[in-house]
Amino acid sequence: MATYIILSRFSPHAFDDPKDVKKMARTVSSEIKRECPKVKWQRSYAVTGRFDIVDIVEAADLASVERAAMIIRGYGHAATETMVATPWDVFLKSLT
Repeated sequence: MATYIILSRFSPHAFDDPKDVKKMARTVSSEIKRECPKVKWQRSYAVTGRFDIVDIVEAADLASVERAAMIIRGYGHAATETMVATPWDVFLKSLT
């Protein structure tokens, strides 16, 4: 399984009340679980800066992660960027 990082930024029109984020998060989570069973969520973080949310997931194929990102965009009213993440030790070994 590969590790992916999904960076999300809420649309300015995503919600009127910050409390609405909880409902939105439940909806996104249930849709991803239903539509992307091959994606295993590892961790999610609220962050400051250019993005609002960082999700770390594992999946056997990129297509499943792409589908999850589209669900975040649609139901979460967010823009996303997705990156593959290589463990540091694996990356260093690839350089030899």
